[in-house]
Amino acid sequence: MNEQIEKILLNIDKVMIGKRNIAELSLVSLLAKGHVLLEDVPGVGKTMLVKALAKSINASFKRIQFTPDLLPSDVLGVSIYNPKTLAFEYREGPIMGNIVLADEINRTSPKTQSALLEAMEEATISIDGETKALGQPFFVMATQNPIEYEGTYPLPEAQLDRFLLKMKMGYPTETEEYELLTRMAEATPFAELTPVLHLDDILALQQQAEAVFIDATIRNYIVQIATATRNHKYIYLGASPRASLALMRACKAYALIQGRDYVTPDDVQYLAPYVFSHRLILKPEARYDDMMPEQIMERILAKVAVPARRVPVK
Repeated sequence: MNEQIEKILLNIDKVMIGKRNIAELSLVSLLAKGHVLLEDVPGVGKTMLVKALAKSINASFKRIQFTPDLLPSDVLGVSIYNPKTLAFEYREGPIMGNIVLADEINRTSPKTQSALLEAMEEATISIDGETKALGQPFFVMATQNPIEYEGTYPLPEAQLDRFLLKMKMGYPTETEEYELLTRMAEATPFAELTPVLHLDDILALQQQAEAVFIDATIRNYIVQIATATRNHKYIYLGASPRASLALMRACKAYALIQGRDYVTPDDVQYLAPYVFSHRLILKPEARYDDMMPEQIMERILAKVAVPARRVPVK
């Protein structure tokens, strides 16, 4: 594994037990300049994960608690008139952080949800007709509760498409939970975390991820998987070209994390469900047959022929 990435993961392991794969996927999204939607029940460590990641790379961390009465200006900031200077001055909103936790994003109105669209896609925001660039790196991790739907607003397809990955943490095993209680009984591990990398290191890793080699056969494999989602009997709307590009970027970042400078078919198979599943719109018959997007992706990956070439030809 890439030595710099291993430092971050070991740091996160001090406060997150048994969630190495979730931490890896979060770093995949960060290095691919994407964002994460984390769907799970309260209390499994979603907030702790993103805070530990921010502290590990010495990034500014902002948290937005999404509520029904939250306004776009509460996210983006607002211009306030200063009588001394006779001019409007911009007061930054929490979106201006390097790592932003959008907590329970589905509890706010679509108008406020859409305030994130430009920031997540272009890393800029528009205030009073003026475009402001966000600091780099810029990473949004949004959470939502999959159980409680009363008083929530489902994320529209355009919003879901801005998330590179969607994943679930799940409950820890009994052994992992016991270890968690043991650590917390003796000390507070999060307070002892120190940065192991800095923002410049992350920006350099992002550039390295972009330079990772992906063979034409692998690119064609991604296209075939995307095409299969558009022609599946259970899927009304399949993966878009943006989803294909997202999967390619994610595979490059994952390869870098694994210490490789090339992408393999295994990378595509591992990441495709995380990148494509939340972008699929299912037909009613899928619900009748109790089929979920993740199950459909498993079937598609089992049917699409895997490229034989695994060693890159550069």
